[in-house]
Amino acid sequence: MSSKDDLAPRIEVRGLRVQGVHGALPAERERAQPFELDLDLWGDVARSALSDQLSDTADYGVLAECAARVVQTTSFALLEALAHAVGSALLAFDARLETVAVTVRKLQPPLALDVDTVGVRLVLRRD
Repeated sequence: MSSKDDLAPRIEVRGLRVQGVHGALPAERERAQPFELDLDLWGDVARSALSDQLSDTADYGVLAECAARVVQTTSFALLEALAHAVGSALLAFDARLETVAVTVRKLQPPLALDVDTVGVRLVLRRD
């Protein structure tokens, strides 16, 4: 992403916590574990900034529910695949979105090291 994208207006969702079954190890596939998502959603927000109407913008509550549903109802070995599925679902759900950045963190990574989280961040743009 360019520095121009960093300055563009966007909707942010931080720290969305959802249970899901994702991971490459057999033990990770046996039961749900906690994941945390951050979403950056770029689209045209100029109209809603002037109208102050929810109908003129992408509803972050509905989009967060969409992302949570992907985590809860699908299963992937890799965080990269999960992040891609979330981003694709968000772009498909709301045509006003032009670009989405999805960060997925595993809150209980299966490592024998003192690590808070592991994660991945993907950026998807509408074709």
